Amino acid sequence: MEKQLYTLPEVQEALSLGRSKIYELIGEGALRPLRVGRAVRFRAQEIESFVDRLQAEQAGDGGDA
Repeated sequence: MEKQLYTLPEVQEALSLGRSKIYELIGEGALRPLRVGRAVRFRAQEIESFVDRLQAEQAGDGGDA
C-alpha cells in the first residue's frame, strides 16, 4: 500500500519549501491539510494537485517565472 498521508516536514522536503511558506499556502487555500486530532497531515493527492496547479499557472503565464 502506498503512503497516503504526509507530515509537514515530509511536505516541506517534497516541495523544497520552508515551514512558514507551507503555512502561508495553507492560509491562502492553496494547500489543504487534514487534521487528525491535533496532527496536521497532507494527502498525497493534495500535494500532487498543488504541483499540477503551479505548473498550469506558469504555463498560462508563458513560463516566465
